[in-house]
Amino acid sequence: MATAAAGKTRTGNGTKATPEDLEAEIARLREDVARLAEQLARTGEHSMAAAKRAASQGAEQLRVKGEAAVEALRSNADDIEQQVTDAVREKPLTALAIAAGVGYFFALLSRR
Repeated sequence: MATAAAGKTRTGNGTKATPEDLEAEIARLREDVARLAEQLARTGEHSMAAAKRAASQGAEQLRVKGEAAVEALRSNADDIEQQVTDAVREKPLTALAIAAGVGYFFALLSRR
């Protein structure tokens, strides 16, 4: 390692460093920095690819879960519709009275 003191440049072992030594050291440092930059770039590419894979897998899982939830809701809605239809067929007057009561309640709410 070169140090500068009072205008004189010395190496780590106490001998004077020549400009050629300094240039060689700078060249080695540049190579090291270039190698590190290349390694960081490669690591970044691998990390980005892994993140993309993880994101696409997560999105696929969410899509599958969403489709299952929608299908369950459709099934529940169909079941409720069938139950209401059966109840109206079994007791039409009760269903009519309930519908009239609900309509009256909504009319009261909408007036305010």
